Amino acid sequence: MAETLISPGVLARENDQSFITAQPLVRGAAIIGPTVKGPVEKPTLISSFSSFQALFGGALQSGSSQYTYLTSIAANQYFQNGGESLLVTRVTSGSFTSATSSIIPTGSGGPESGLSPFVLETISEGVIMNSGDESVGNGALTNGSADNIRWEIASVNTASGVFSLLIRRGDDTQSKKVILESYNNVSLDPFSRNYINRAIGDISSTVVVAADGSGTFLQESGSNTNMSSYVRVKQVNFKTPNYFNNDGSAKDEFTGSLPTIGSGSVYGGFGDAVGDNINSTMPNNFYNTIDGDNTQGLEGTDYTNAIALLANQDEYQFNVISTPGLYYEDYSPTCNSVLNNTIARGDSIYVMDLVAYNQQINDVIGSTGAGGIDSSYAASYWPWLQTVDPNSGELVYIPASTFIPGVYAFTDASSDPWFAPAGITRGGMGQVVRAERKLTSANRDTLYEANVNPIATFPNQGVVVFGQKTLQKAASALDRVNVRRLLIVLKGYISQIADNLVFEQNTIATRQNFLTQVNPYLESVQQRQGLYAFKVVMDESNNTPDVIDRNELIGQIFLQPTKTAEFIILDFNVLPTGATFPA
Repeated sequence: MAETLISPGVLARENDQSFITAQPLVRGAAIIGPTVKGPVEKPTLISSFSSFQALFGGALQSGSSQYTYLTSIAANQYFQNGGESLLVTRVTSGSFTSATSSIIPTGSGGPESGLSPFVLETISEGVIMNSGDESVGNGALTNGSADNIRWEIASVNTASGVFSLLIRRGDDTQSKKVILESYNNVSLDPFSRNYINRAIGDISSTVVVAADGSGTFLQESGSNTNMSSYVRVKQVNFKTPNYFNNDGSAKDEFTGSLPTIGSGSVYGGFGDAVGDNINSTMPNNFYNTIDGDNTQGLEGTDYTNAIALLANQDEYQFNVISTPGLYYEDYSPTCNSVLNNTIARGDSIYVMDLVAYNQQINDVIGSTGAGGIDSSYAASYWPWLQTVDPNSGELVYIPASTFIPGVYAFTDASSDPWFAPAGITRGGMGQVVRAERKLTSANRDTLYEANVNPIATFPNQGVVVFGQKTLQKAASALDRVNVRRLLIVLKGYISQIADNLVFEQNTIATRQNFLTQVNPYLESVQQRQGLYAFKVVMDESNNTPDVIDRNELIGQIFLQPTKTAEFIILDFNVLPTGATFPA
């Protein structure tokens, strides 16, 4: 509608054409599985493998051999291939607890003689952070492992009411300290900015299953963000507000409640935790990762809480999820739980292992048979792969799901999510020594017909992912991984645009706002070979008065996704001399 000009003057109008065409939405990966240490059943975002090692550890020492969790190798592969963010959820067997340690006070002051002024608790559950022997007064820890920790009170100033606390690596010595964290001028005064709860943190999480069946969630206790990667304050037994007398001197009832330098043993360890049996001998192959012979004795049901927590799409975002060590043949209920959660989220693909180590092709095919998996939100790859354990340097066989999130990450980094994560260009697996089986062309045909993506071995090319089917049984565009991932990206980005329109006026201007942002974005995807064509409809044709009266705003998005060239047919025609070539 044109503005009406009554008298001479200048009419200033605005036409915002500055919408920035965003890059395709690319999210990280999620892995559920056991680790050496770290918080249990708490999805944790990691941005590098070094960060993973610091929080979740590397290998478990087991006699003279080493056993490394598949989760660790999967994380390493993901980051080596260009992955940027990884959501790790540690699972354990049974109810693990954190190790605790009391700090010896300086003297007899305080409410009770010898009462510890505060108690520290390891963030990691399980005895991996334990002293293992409460009678050991010098802080010696299990195996002297670098995954263990100890603490030391380095200095105490009774005149000021402050002290210094060091968190040290469990395998260091007094003459050669390895200080992981240090906290200076720590106070027991709750009104101080250096109050120990603020300096270190005191938040702990507990998985709660709602009694009404509405879901599973994390319930947090504590008020101060965990600044330490290793410990949190479990409790403060004796606080020191108003530490000073009116003349500025320290109050006698407070000075005796500060910790002692070294706390009696120069450095101390943690005790009284439950979990992590690391005394069993483990083979170097991972084909019994979660059976009864496993170090932690994991069962498929131990994954239940972790799976339920990842249903929270608002808080946890990723585009691919794997559970290395779980395979459909023996753990179908748990795998189905992950798959159902993935389908409900609609923003990721579940890379699922079908069978254990050392199985035959018929076993693989049979695992997806009648009554089995049928979803475009899942994909499977076979066979198992041999690689070098980054922690022990030994050759080990691991399931394909340990590697595939890294292949997806490489595709995202080098091309776009709608390119097939397969083939020599994007499906190469440089860290793989060999595949468990060298597949023939006939083997690959058999697997691909059953919607299982073969991992092939080619001379001079190495081990290559040579398929990109989803586990959807019906033939459609969504039976290919690249198309499913395209839809995941488009739905994610366009939904973000729509989120900003919720509670806006249901008018032509709002619809135009949506179209002005969505159309350029889809054009950019088309230019980058993601779409052949598209059309977006959001106007009076689908937003009738009845729709508007229901407080609804409808947009219809029609897509023609780009297909991959999986079958290249070359006709070589031999013509007689002098023949005319076809036009």
